[in-house]
Parts: sequence; C-alpha cells; structure tokens
Amino acid sequence: MVGPVYACRACGGMLSVTMADLGQQPPSNAFLPTVAAAADEKLYPLRAKVCDTCRLVQLDYDVDPRELFGNYVYFSSYSDDWLTHAQEYCRMAQRRFDLGPESLVLELASNDGYLLKNFLEMGIPVLGIDPSETVARAALELGVPTLVEFFGEVQARELANQGRYADLVIGNNVLAHVPAINDFVAGIAIILKPRGSVTIEFPHLLKLLEHVEFDTIYHEHYSYISLYAIEQVFGRYGLRIYDVDELPTHGGSLRIYASHSSRAELSDSAALTRVRANEAAAGVADSHTYWQFAERVEACRASVREFLRGAKAAGKTVAGYGAAAKGNTLLNFCGLTSADIAFVADRNPHKQDKFLPGSVIPVVSPEELTRRQPDYVLILPWNLQTEIMRQLDGVRAWGGRFVTPVPKIKIHP
Repeated sequence: MVGPVYACRACGGMLSVTMADLGQQPPSNAFLPTVAAAADEKLYPLRAKVCDTCRLVQLDYDVDPRELFGNYVYFSSYSDDWLTHAQEYCRMAQRRFDLGPESLVLELASNDGYLLKNFLEMGIPVLGIDPSETVARAALELGVPTLVEFFGEVQARELANQGRYADLVIGNNVLAHVPAINDFVAGIAIILKPRGSVTIEFPHLLKLLEHVEFDTIYHEHYSYISLYAIEQVFGRYGLRIYDVDELPTHGGSLRIYASHSSRAELSDSAALTRVRANEAAAGVADSHTYWQFAERVEACRASVREFLRGAKAAGKTVAGYGAAAKGNTLLNFCGLTSADIAFVADRNPHKQDKFLPGSVIPVVSPEELTRRQPDYVLILPWNLQTEIMRQLDGVRAWGGRFVTPVPKIKIHP
C-alpha cells in the first residue's frame, strides 16, 4: 500500500497515539547524485503511531517498498562488527539446530550474502531472498544462491511446491521493513518444516523507548516491534515464540526463536519470561509511555542544535561519519545542512560522491576525513561507535573529538 495507513497493519486496530512526528522527510537511503537533484526529491510524512489494540508501533504513511528497496545501497559487509556477529550466529545455529548437508537454511532479506556464506563454508545448503538487485548481485558473486523478490505467502507457496522447505528460516533486521507483516509471517509458517525453527532479529522497541532512539524511525522501517506485539502476530499463524536473546546490536535488539505451535516439547525459556516482564514494567501496553517519548525526542533535537551553534560560534569544524539511514532521519529532523556539518565520510563506495537526502550534505571517503581533520566527528550510526572510534583512532591524534547524538549530545574524551 502507498499512502496513509488508517488502521493497524497487524490487527486492524485504531492508530490514535502519536509516538514521534518527525515531519516531512525523503526516504533515508535515497541518496542524491548531484546537488541539483534535490529539487526533485520526494518528501513523505514520517510519523510513528501506536495501535490501540495490539500496541504495534508503525508508520501512518507507507512509501512503496519498490521505491525504497529496488536499488538499496546498504551493504552489510561494510561493518566488521556485523560480520563477526553473523559468524557467531551461524556457529551457534549449526550446533543448536543440528544443521548439515541435508538441511536447508533460508534467509529473508539476505542482503549481499554476508551471513549465508558462513553456512556454505560449513557444507550446509542455503537460499537467500532479497528484493534488491544491487545487493543480490553481490551475493551471487559470493556463490550464495539468491532470489530477487519480496517474500510473502505467494513466494512461500511457490517454494513449497518445489519441495524447498526450510529447517531454519532467518530474518535479521527485516521484520521492520515489511509493510504486510501478516503476509510475511504467514509465508514463514508455510515454508517451515514441521520440526524447523525460525530466528528473527529486530531492534527492540523497549530499547528505542529507553534510549530515545528516534533516529531509527525512517520510511524503510514500517514497524517498531516489541515482544508483546510480535507474539500476537506469530500466534495468528500457528507459530509460537519459545526463546529470546537480548543483543547489543542496533542499540539493543531481540533475537526471537519460534516454531510451529504443535511442538509441545519446547517450553518457554526463562529469558522469554524475563523480557515479557521487563516490557510490562516499562509500560509497553500503556499510551502514556509513548506520549513521554515524544517529549524526550524534542529534548534531543534541542541538544544537537545547541551543540552545533556552539561549535560554529567557537570557529570549530564539524563533520559526520557513517552515511546511515538513522543519521539521515536525525539530520533532517534537526533541519541541518552542509552549513552545519561540512561532509559525512563513509566506507561504502556506493555512497561516496553522492549527497545525503534532504540535508544535501556531501558523502566522502574516510581518507578525505583524515585529510581535512575536522575538530568534531559526529558519529551518526552511534550503535557502531566503538568500532568506528577504533577505526578512526587518528582523529584524537590531530586533536579531534568524537560526538554521539542520542539520547542527547555527548562529546567523548
């Protein structure tokens, strides 16, 4: 669907509570080839609302997913920490689910094959599905078989008709990207073997609320997910969550483990019970929780603007690092341009020599950052701050300081 969303995409309930209104913004990965191209940018409302019934947080305006993901420029392989995370997951999954040459691992939104290649090296058959030809082409070059399409019930039935049922279905940071969340979960239920398992990772709504991670709200993320909400969705399709891992990735994520509800031998884990209790204590089902969040978002914007005004008044230069989607949400919500942040450096060559959507700030290579030696480096993908500070250890050598923007501006020693 394209345009306003009037009812909850999961249960049909009312969307009456606004958690964050971030104004009119372009899609956060719609990088501009030239400054002149900004004149033709498309802007869409960016508002997160809460379902009165199931408490799924979601955008109330959908952008066509073909516009968002058809030429996707996010490549997972450009984060060393994320590659390590994927390797550790694959070793764990092989042991836990007893995967071998007769198994099939299916990954939804498999990106450039960064994860599935680990299973291939173990001799385990894999199949990736991703709607972006850009990243799928990179996966195929690695030898990772990949279908270029959006996954849902129709695609699942096509695979089932070919006898391609999965022992393990993986979905890392895809669930939030799916506008038709019911269709997506219905497809998983179809393609999963009777004794198969599903693992899905997503940024945890609870952490977003606690740490004011409003910059993780952008058009590519249609939903913002709690365990409370997703258990209801899975249950409608005969799937049951039986375990969960709390992860540090993306500012705090959950990895849920699910199976067909008929697997009575799988009981709820202690970790699952704990997360349910934590969400209840934090008021995930309470409208007041979301009204308070909106106030904290405004405080963060004020702190960013105040920092930049102070830096400019002191004659200091500010550059950004990491041309991430979350950074574009932040920059556009704060109304910033290249007059505030001279440039943003990024390792991804697919983003270099382009301009950020909305703010029209130029994207350069890390080498250019080193050459120009700004006084402050604002780390936009703050969830990777440890890795980035390690990679850019020369910044401190020239007297530069690292800065992170969420939940409020912090200048690091």
